[in-house]
Amino acid sequence: MKKLTFILLLTVISVAAFPQNKDAIIGKWINSSGEAHVEITKRGDRYFGKIVWLKEPKDEKGNNKTDIKNPDESLKSKPILGLEILKNFIFEDGKWTNGKIYDPKSGKNYSCNMTLKSNDILNMRGYVGVSLLGRSETWKRVK
Repeated sequence: MKKLTFILLLTVISVAAFPQNKDAIIGKWINSSGEAHVEITKRGDRYFGKIVWLKEPKDEKGNNKTDIKNPDESLKSKPILGLEILKNFIFEDGKWTNGKIYDPKSGKNYSCNMTLKSNDILNMRGYVGVSLLGRSETWKRVK
């Protein structure tokens, strides 16, 4: 009986330690500031995310917010709503890596890795160069 209990306990621990399947991040997430919902989808074997909801979709003049901080002049008039901000993530070793995240508030792109803390908590790490030089955020799944 003790042996069976031990085997069951090991099984539960091993399943809990590696809960992520590669498509577990698909869905809608709210960013850490609560200003936007980002829908993560899969195309081929890569993952992408676009802004599908904004807390404040209009600017002070009542116009739809656009990507005014984008360094590419031709993209400054592109609406923030619908903007793809997560690109080209691949799933390996239990996390989503080698992707890029775009920050429309600054107009900058960063390398990014994502890991699931639980089914409803997504840890984001954006960085320049090496992961140590970056910023982390926690996103929550939209219910």
